[in-house]
Amino acid sequence: MFNWDEYEKEEKAEAPKKAQPAPAPVVEEKQEQPAPQVAAEPKATQEEYVEPEALDNVAKAQAALEELDVAPGLEELEMGAARIEVDDKKMINCRADLNQLVPFKYDWAWQKYLDGCANHWMPQEINMTKDVATWKDPNGLTDDERKIVMRSLGYFSTADSLVANNLVLAIYRLITNPECRQYILRQAFEEAIHTHAYQYCVESLGMDEAEVFNMYREVPSIAKKAAWSIKHTQGISNPTFKTGTAESDQELLRNLIGFYCVTEGIFFYCGFTQILSMGRRNKMTGVAEQFQYILRDESMHLNFGVDVINQIKLENPHLWTEEFKQEVIQMILEGTQLEIEYARDTMPRGVLGMNAGMMEEYLQFICNRRLAQLGLPAQFKNVSNPFPWMSEIMDLKKEKNFFETRVIEYQTGGALSWD
Repeated sequence: MFNWDEYEKEEKAEAPKKAQPAPAPVVEEKQEQPAPQVAAEPKATQEEYVEPEALDNVAKAQAALEELDVAPGLEELEMGAARIEVDDKKMINCRADLNQLVPFKYDWAWQKYLDGCANHWMPQEINMTKDVATWKDPNGLTDDERKIVMRSLGYFSTADSLVANNLVLAIYRLITNPECRQYILRQAFEEAIHTHAYQYCVESLGMDEAEVFNMYREVPSIAKKAAWSIKHTQGISNPTFKTGTAESDQELLRNLIGFYCVTEGIFFYCGFTQILSMGRRNKMTGVAEQFQYILRDESMHLNFGVDVINQIKLENPHLWTEEFKQEVIQMILEGTQLEIEYARDTMPRGVLGMNAGMMEEYLQFICNRRLAQLGLPAQFKNVSNPFPWMSEIMDLKKEKNFFETRVIEYQTGGALSWD
């Protein structure tokens, strides 16, 4: 192996043996052309030699910096502008500097960001050993139970990616409040964790990954839900889309309602209930615990989205017309019906102490709840929650994990209180 120190020692040892260069010839009369001098070639180091191209690049950079003070782009910084006041902030169409996080106008948004950070978790923390044994055991689950696990992973693995795309490519750009944007960044990260969790479950159980992740294009009841969500993304995901008119602002509201109140607020609830019910029966407890953490995240996402929607309504009352209210009601009813169809598809018979009829009533109950959160009238009379234990989980109460695996108060930094 070549050693530079040894090379230098060898060079010094051989130096006396080297012949000295011959002296240059002396020219007495023609002095115009001095004789060339032959000298030992100096060792070039990185500090002593710089490529000409690099010198040119440095000169160009210096010239660009000299021109920066008069560059048109500097006008965007509004040098000398007054400091931001709380009243300058708005949820949409705000002209105030979005790079200034404080002073806060919506303290609830910042608190949700802090709560989300305190409730951080990672899929690998959850032990899947028992689930693997159950899944591989031919008698571990019934065919109906296996179908529920497969369909749940098939739908959610795509749904959270659709939500993340919508957040990153559209919502973050169009919400003009920095503390809300801070939470949106946290939510986008959580959506990545959720997709990671589904992949971790699929990998742990040895499922066909291509089958699960492509299910949204193969199973009609899943494809319909995905198509509905994508339909409410297309308008505002176009990079040229801008708010500022009543029409475009209502389009943004449609998207927020479609994703927060329907995709995350209705489409997730049949699958969550099925998997969590399985965990309560001491089956697939690892998958169920993953879903429990995900449901807690999604509950915060939903509450944040509802607050954003209602704040936009408050600041822009001209958008919340009677006609638009009826449109929103229809959107939520459509989402409810799609989820009922999914329930019927995944539960053709009674399973896990529930059936499609019970799930239909539960989804109608959830539908009324979403409408009430938006200040809209209930559409289903005399419906109640047939799964009260789901409310306990969604309300984020501190409690020991009912799957009896570990205490579910995982936090990083600070103390999180759900009370």
